[in-house]
Amino acid sequence: MRVIHKIVIVLILLLSTLPAFSAGRVQCASLTSHYVSGPVGYCALLPPSYDAQPAKKYPVLYFLHGLGGDHTFLVNSGAWSIIEDAQEEKRIGELVIITPQADTSFYINSKDGRVKYEDFFMREFIPEMEKRFRVLATRTGRAIGGISMGGYGALRFAFKYPQMFAAVAVHMPALMEELPRGSGGAGVTAYMGSAFGRPADQTYWKANTPFAFARTANLRGLKIYFDCGDQDDFGFDAGTRELDKLLTARHVPHTTHIYPGRHNWEFVARHIDESLKFDSAAFGLK
Repeated sequence: MRVIHKIVIVLILLLSTLPAFSAGRVQCASLTSHYVSGPVGYCALLPPSYDAQPAKKYPVLYFLHGLGGDHTFLVNSGAWSIIEDAQEEKRIGELVIITPQADTSFYINSKDGRVKYEDFFMREFIPEMEKRFRVLATRTGRAIGGISMGGYGALRFAFKYPQMFAAVAVHMPALMEELPRGSGGAGVTAYMGSAFGRPADQTYWKANTPFAFARTANLRGLKIYFDCGDQDDFGFDAGTRELDKLLTARHVPHTTHIYPGRHNWEFVARHIDESLKFDSAAFGLK
């Protein structure tokens, strides 16, 4: 019994000397807008040291959800656990991740002018988040990412406003230079929403795709990552390859991958660690 007692004491002493990892926390709320009707929800994923170091400011990653998702998707999908594990195991540095609600806006100003999401995000949301949270309000401390529709939005924001972001890193972005023939019908509009008009307007789509901005923007200094599955259910792997060709032709440095996989959460879960490490490196954290 004495031997067992001594072993227990040794184990307690050893455990007490191990560094404790305090978990981060999630804070969700909403804000009103002059450009978007109704309250717009958001969730902020705060790193472990956020409350313990009240004087510290953190790099911020704006992570945009896809169609059918909302501002809670990183928490509800289980991605928050992946992020916490990556921080605990020091694969990424500490940063704040903020996910805004966007419905089916595609993160653009709608053709009919009723939903001006781009104006909301750039003129209201980012400035307000920089007031509500201790995040860096500089290009070097700000990145953007997303999945599917959110990947489209993140690439578009980064290419249109490259002076605002240090990095963009997205998964299975909704990349098509042109809408498929017949996509202006009611079925597609019901799925995509009315951002591009009812029915969807081909010209308005082409004017707003990330390709339109990638062709001419000065992307110097912007770190770029994008990936997609080789069996993407919507054919976005073709658009991913086309964006790769465009950036390569312009001699714009970027990282891109076509991995085995489809257009689903399982694909994102397998690769989100890579985009997080990419952003962390862009911030100089890892």
